[in-house]
Amino acid sequence: MTACSTEVRHGSGMGAAVAGMLLIAATYGMARFGVGLFAPYLAADRPELLPVLGWAAGAQFTSYAVAATLAARLVSHAPRRGLILAGVTATVGCLGVAVATEPTLFIIAVFIGGMGGGFASPALVPIIDVVVAPGLSSTAQSVVNTGTAVGVVASGLLVWAFPVIGPAWLLMALACAASAITMWLFVRARSDVASSRSRVSRPTSAPLIGRLRSLAIPGLAAILAGAGSSLLWTFGPLILTESGPVVSGQVGGLWIALGLGGLLGTTTGAVVQRIGRRGGWYVCTGGLALASAGIALSVATGDVWFAYASMALFGAGYMGLTTVLILWARQAWPENAGAGTSVLFIALATGQALGSVGFGAAQELLNPGSLAVLAAGLCLGGGFAAVAGKR
Repeated sequence: MTACSTEVRHGSGMGAAVAGMLLIAATYGMARFGVGLFAPYLAADRPELLPVLGWAAGAQFTSYAVAATLAARLVSHAPRRGLILAGVTATVGCLGVAVATEPTLFIIAVFIGGMGGGFASPALVPIIDVVVAPGLSSTAQSVVNTGTAVGVVASGLLVWAFPVIGPAWLLMALACAASAITMWLFVRARSDVASSRSRVSRPTSAPLIGRLRSLAIPGLAAILAGAGSSLLWTFGPLILTESGPVVSGQVGGLWIALGLGGLLGTTTGAVVQRIGRRGGWYVCTGGLALASAGIALSVATGDVWFAYASMALFGAGYMGLTTVLILWARQAWPENAGAGTSVLFIALATGQALGSVGFGAAQELLNPGSLAVLAAGLCLGGGFAAVAGKR
């Protein structure tokens, strides 16, 4: 046994988990979800892009699903390749948004940027499973996944510091490149991540249809919850600023509240160990539904504190929900956790793409409060869908 393998076996590996968290912070919290965060400033700086915001968000969620599909095959033999692709696509996409003034270019840039997260998660899940000590694996996955919350907080701070699209997105591009390089440096010389096979070894002779069936229930639940979550991710700031409870200068505070709430996602592994995956899923989807209902209440009463509390609850529920999906995939497909994660995250992104386009069209028909109530119903539907698979 080499010195390197001994270190991997006995070291905690949590340094790699922190590096992975930073990569998720950049590719998700900035490159992917930053479009909705900056929507009010987009409306002010580049009003010609606002009519295609729903389509751009749909394109972004779709590109995430495409990247996750490609990653399911790419990372099975070379997970480090996924880290490179994540950094390149997220960086290029952010640079494109920084300079885009025409709708087509904007949608293309958002599409490319959305691929970063789709490559990052399937690569990081098996890498973390290998390099982190077994007893810390669930905690490490939660830490990495909470990177989205860290990125959202950073984006909220950028909103305050640079309330102009160009400079803010240039800094986001720099963060995407730097985080990918940092994660690469952590694993470049590690022979144990040459393959993404999980520690838990099990033959892969089961038919593909049978393996996909094991993820059918969480996949359906993820589609519904993703559709419900898309309203706040894509149109949350616009709803709250255009309806009155929040003024433009407070948008950064909303997203910092969401990110800080999302830091509770680090507790998801412990919660799931106590009440099980389905129990954790019910808690998370219930939190998303309450958050959406809180936004409706904020719009109805004009109370900004309902908005802040709802965004914090939304962050906690969403980060916890995505962690539960990772843990669900690791249990269902222990021989290839990265591919299983891709399947469930593709389902989540599919729901978000459909929801973004649907909510964008529905804004002409429904008032903001009704949209928030509809989003809450979809999140509850995602929770109830998991009951269908209970044995």
